[in-house]
Parts: sequence; C-alpha cells; structure tokens
Amino acid sequence: MANKMSAAEHAEFERGKQQIEEQISTYRLFLNLAKWGSLWIGAILAFLTIWFMPNGSFIGGFITMVVMLVAGWWFLKAPKHYH
Repeated sequence: MANKMSAAEHAEFERGKQQIEEQISTYRLFLNLAKWGSLWIGAILAFLTIWFMPNGSFIGGFITMVVMLVAGWWFLKAPKHYH
C-alpha cells in the first residue's frame, strides 16, 4: 500500500535538483556494454561462420574477425572532445 505523504514532504521536492550522477554512469555503462558486446558477438559469429562453412578456413575467419574488430574499434571509439 502506498505511503501517505504529508504536504511538508511534497514541499521539500524541488524539480531538477536530484543528484543523477549514478544514473548517468549506469546509462553510459549499459551503452558501452551494448556497443562493444555487439561488436564482439558480430566478429565471433563472422569468424565461426567462415571457419565452419564448406571449404572455409580458420585463417580466413580469423582475418575477418580481426578486420571487423579493428574497423569496429575505429568507428565505435569515443570522439575526441575539443574545448
């Protein structure tokens, strides 16, 4: 059951005064895990697909994975901040 708040407790709330640093860091962590995790999953899937396809090779899959990881790192890295 919801707590009944008094008028004094409602008056203490000021819009826009909350500390949101923890939410910001959690959101950035989620974005980074999703971004870099997707890159690794895609690179590993490409490696395994090329390795196990008919007439595929381990070396060809590995080279594809490395190229994908380097290109992904290049595109996904954080931009430089110029002030």
